Amino acid sequence: MTVTGGEALLQPIFTADLLRRCKEAGLHTAFDTSGFLGERATDELLADTDLVLLDIKSFDIRTYRNLTGGELAPTLNFATHLDRLGIPVRIRYVLVPGWTDAPEAVAGLARFVAGLGNVDRVDVLPFHKLGASKYEALGILFPLRDTPVPEPGSTERVREQFRECGLAAY
Repeated sequence: MTVTGGEALLQPIFTADLLRRCKEAGLHTAFDTSGFLGERATDELLADTDLVLLDIKSFDIRTYRNLTGGELAPTLNFATHLDRLGIPVRIRYVLVPGWTDAPEAVAGLARFVAGLGNVDRVDVLPFHKLGASKYEALGILFPLRDTPVPEPGSTERVREQFRECGLAAY
């Protein structure tokens, strides 16, 4: 059972209770997070977590701030905390042309993730525009309307950068 959202850690008490109940029922538990609110994940919540799906938006501090409006450090601190606790993590990295495709930023993230002993794989997810119609229906301008989807070659290049650091990347 995976708790996702939005951000599962916006409601840490609910998430903890749900994970505990699912764990008691014998279910595999996971939650999907950006890690920015990782300090809200109590030891009890994490003890009932079998897997964390950690979405790291960018390893470049400026890009991260432009994409999220927040700071990168809390996400990296949470990743390191999960590693110390030995909680399995799957990294999710959305590849957005012109935003998250800079080779040096990908290489930095790959090195950081390779230094964690609890990451079983990295999923490189090509940006898509499937949600654009939702923005239109709400009368909101889709902020990435002019952003192209990545070329298959660039998606494979990023996956290879993670593989070069010894990580399984898909």
